[in-house]
Amino acid sequence: MADLRDLLPHSKKDVKFDAKAKLFMVNEVCDMKNCNNCIFFEARKGRDLYMWMAKTPEGPSVKFLVENLHTMSELKLTGNCLKGSRPILFFDKTFDTTPTYKLLKEMFIQIFGSPKGHPKVKPFIDHQFSFFIADNRIWFRNYQLVKANEGGA
Repeated sequence: MADLRDLLPHSKKDVKFDAKAKLFMVNEVCDMKNCNNCIFFEARKGRDLYMWMAKTPEGPSVKFLVENLHTMSELKLTGNCLKGSRPILFFDKTFDTTPTYKLLKEMFIQIFGSPKGHPKVKPFIDHQFSFFIADNRIWFRNYQLVKANEGGA
């Protein structure tokens, strides 16, 4: 979760949420923090990790089963993205094929896109968030953008 928060400079953090509390309480936390979007992680039985994404307070919301999760330190992230910089969002053309994928694309744009002019967001663009659909799964990748004359190429 910390890696995801590092990639989203406009995010706001809250304390751990009581697992026995009802999910509608997430809307109240978002309202108190003055948030329009929410990413909420739910761990079940110590094995399954779910990621909820929601437009608060009236929806829509979507629930994902998180698989193949790799941390930045595990991958020895060699990129040199500026902390707080804005990403370019890239979507596989499959996101334009069905109403469900179109809705997910719009939610990703609103949640992962950093608002221009936000006090915690720098005006630079030096990385790209890519969303792909393969095998009925959504794959998320973060790529560093390097000019053609940089990086020894």
